[in-house]
Amino acid sequence: MRYDAVVFDLLTALLDSWTLWNEVAGAPDDGMKWRRRYLEITYECGAYRPYETLVREAARDAGLSERLGEELERRWDELAPWPEAPAILARLEVPLAVATNCSVRLGRRAAQQVGVPFKVVVTAESTGFYKPRPEPYRAVLQALATDPARTLFVAGSASDVPGAMAVGMPVYWHNRIGLPLRDEVVPDFHERTLDRLVDLAHQTG
Repeated sequence: MRYDAVVFDLLTALLDSWTLWNEVAGAPDDGMKWRRRYLEITYECGAYRPYETLVREAARDAGLSERLGEELERRWDELAPWPEAPAILARLEVPLAVATNCSVRLGRRAAQQVGVPFKVVVTAESTGFYKPRPEPYRAVLQALATDPARTLFVAGSASDVPGAMAVGMPVYWHNRIGLPLRDEVVPDFHERTLDRLVDLAHQTG
């Protein structure tokens, strides 16, 4: 096998959180502004502050009501995996894990929505830091007891690409909505779906 484990960003690489944020915001443009501001805040945040607080702050900064954060949490279990995700993950013959930028409580709930068991679920809250700081990536590697070079990270957000590569992990960027590169760092694999993941993970190397 080419890799000993595969680690996923949860809320973008595996789950279609964009649609839920847009629906809660009431319009795609407002949802995009809200979500982009949230990603900026977490990229700059580093040390963990409550995820729910950052979501409310992002709504305010985007000119929306902070109450959208409460509505998002209320509807959290509506998060749905990308169409191909469950079948692709079920075919991967290595341990699967998650490293996600949210609270422990919401991270566990979101992971259940994928419909596939994970050996490890690491959150920003459990490690004390938000990605792309190295601590979450290192925590999941330690929990899996795998070498970074043999552990594929499947990114969803742009900041996960330089974040995971900085600790020595190869990166498959599932760039579903066509986000621009962050810090001009190019991933090992750049795809609009998860479809190539099985073939890549099972190649010998």
